[in-house]
This record gives sequence, structure tokens and C-alpha cells, in this order.
Amino acid sequence: MSGGGAGGSFKQKVESSSKSDTSFKRKRGVFQKELQHMMYGYGDDQNPLPESVALVEDIVVEYVTDLAHKAQDVASKRGRLMIEDFLFIIRKDFPKLNRATELLAMNEELKQARKAFDMDEEKLVSGD
Repeated sequence: MSGGGAGGSFKQKVESSSKSDTSFKRKRGVFQKELQHMMYGYGDDQNPLPESVALVEDIVVEYVTDLAHKAQDVASKRGRLMIEDFLFIIRKDFPKLNRATELLAMNEELKQARKAFDMDEEKLVSGD
């Protein structure tokens, strides 16, 4: 046997689909450190195998790319991509929808806090 097995056919599928889907080559390893930390946080070894990290990165990038394409398809009717398009795509996956909504609310709170902090800082500087 040549050692291709099931893993080889999966690799061929990923390579052939990525070549036909996009005209540019994605730089690998961009999210390596973050994924290593996440994998460790979810119970993997502190230093997971590079092959495992690369596989998880491929899966994540493919998922996010697919999600963005679906959101763009929804937005094409309106002509503009908005956050609501992503929420619409994940509307049936309640854990993801709840987490996304939570993160958006937290982002808004941070914006308001920064704005208040900047205004307070300006008052202090102009008051002197």
C-alpha cells in the first residue's frame, strides 16, 4: 500500500476544492498561536501537533469563508453586507446566535466606555 488511505483522499478534496474556489493562495499558520491556545483550553496538549493545528486552521478558515459567502449571498439583494446577514445565517444554531449576540452587546458596551473615557480625558486636559 502507498499510505494514501482515507487521509490522502480528504487532503486531495481539500486541495482541489481550495484551488477551484479561490484564485489566491492562503497563507497558512496565520492563526497558529491562537489555535494552539484554544486547543489547550479545550483539553488538548499544551503544545499540540503542528498537523493538528494546521487541520483545525483549515477547518476554521473553510467554515468562516463559507459563512461569509452565504452572508454575502443574503446581502446581495440589499447590496450591502451587514452584521444582521451573519445573524440571519446562524439563526437556527441557538448557541452560536446567543454567543454572537452576547459578543455584539459586549462590543457596544466597550465602545460606549471608550467614548466616555475619551470625553473624561478631554475634560481633564481642557480643564487644566
